[in-house]
Amino acid sequence: MAIIIKPIVTEKMTQLGDKLNRFGFRVQKDANKIEIKKAIEQAYNVTVTDVNTFIVAPKKKSRFTKAGLVKGATSAYKKAIVTLKEGDKIDFYSNI
Repeated sequence: MAIIIKPIVTEKMTQLGDKLNRFGFRVQKDANKIEIKKAIEQAYNVTVTDVNTFIVAPKKKSRFTKAGLVKGATSAYKKAIVTLKEGDKIDFYSNI
């Protein structure tokens, strides 16, 4: 089972990558910081200096349909923000 689910590519994360050399990833909920660090170093061939993790809370959603009001929520997930060594870079768009 892979620890890294997918990279988070948003406008805010792109700015963090450009300015502070930090990148975001959606990871397995039971993964710890050491496992995340090893997985990213192996997958992207970079040196990770710091890993910050947190659980993103679910958001409540509702919509109107023919059957009436339907309520639900998005899933909670774990996000990891990794800081790379100065000079290292991850390019998510290189294989497009």
